[in-house]
Amino acid sequence: MQPWLESLLSTPFFTICPSHTDAARSECNMYCIDCKTDAFCFYCRSSRHKDHNVIQIRRSSYHDVVRVAEIQKILDIGGVQTYVINSARVVFLNERPQPKGTTSKGISHMCEICGRSLLDPFRFCSLGCKLEVIKKNGDESFVLNTKNDEEIEARIEGTQIRLPSKEEELREGRQQDMYKSTFPPTHSNSRRRKGIPHRAPFGS
Repeated sequence: MQPWLESLLSTPFFTICPSHTDAARSECNMYCIDCKTDAFCFYCRSSRHKDHNVIQIRRSSYHDVVRVAEIQKILDIGGVQTYVINSARVVFLNERPQPKGTTSKGISHMCEICGRSLLDPFRFCSLGCKLEVIKKNGDESFVLNTKNDEEIEARIEGTQIRLPSKEEELREGRQQDMYKSTFPPTHSNSRRRKGIPHRAPFGS
């Protein structure tokens, strides 16, 4: 397990940077894998983490997400549900509270840790839930197999989704508009009724 992962998942993001409070982009939404310290802003990255491994955290409905294209290069996120939000494929960092009134009845896929409903047949709703399973029984891992680098790149390229610009933030919206399955949709084979059948006229 990567030593920086628990620090990342427990780090509060989107606070105002104390060093750049008057700047336009002073939200702390960056995390340095090399330093493993607190979150920092765009300006801190330029001055203190210029040549470091930095990932940018984004927000969707007040929950922290990271783009798959970024995190998949350093972590094996197999088993974690991914979502397409504003044309970017992302994963959630931590468990999200289940909406009130939600029951498991009729739900096909659920997170093994928190029981949250999932869109596709994945095991976890977030990186944090996968981490819990690793701590409990170790049947999963975040360690990348270096032999699979080409396969990972192929999967990223194969998504064929337009990624927003680096500075673009994920906007908020209604849940049904934001969370889309990363699996191709299935279509019903039911046939349409061609019309109302007419009986042949009786003979005279």
